[in-house]
Amino acid sequence: MRHNNKVKTLDRPKEARELMLRNMASSVLLYEKITTTEAKAKAVKPLVERLITIAKAGDLTSRRKLIQVLLQKNAIKKAMEVLGERYKTRNGGYTRIVRLGNRQGDGAKMVQLELV
Repeated sequence: MRHNNKVKTLDRPKEARELMLRNMASSVLLYEKITTTEAKAKAVKPLVERLITIAKAGDLTSRRKLIQVLLQKNAIKKAMEVLGERYKTRNGGYTRIVRLGNRQGDGAKMVQLELV
């Protein structure tokens, strides 16, 4: 039984799920918006919020924390230099989910995850 297990598995093993979320977080930071399913967007949103909060500090420790999570060097650079400065005065709430409707093929709920 899965009592008190709150992790959304997204029908993937742990390693594949974590790698997918890290890639999606890098894409959100680089392109500032992505189109994905609602479940994936809700799963990656807390990760993106956490990464931007870390990047706001702007020191070497925060850069090393971002390197542990993000795979693309461009995403780390943009998070530290651009997004960290943009959200310096904002206390959380860096992303929003906009619903787009259902996907044609399987009817999955599609959303756009974007930075505010």
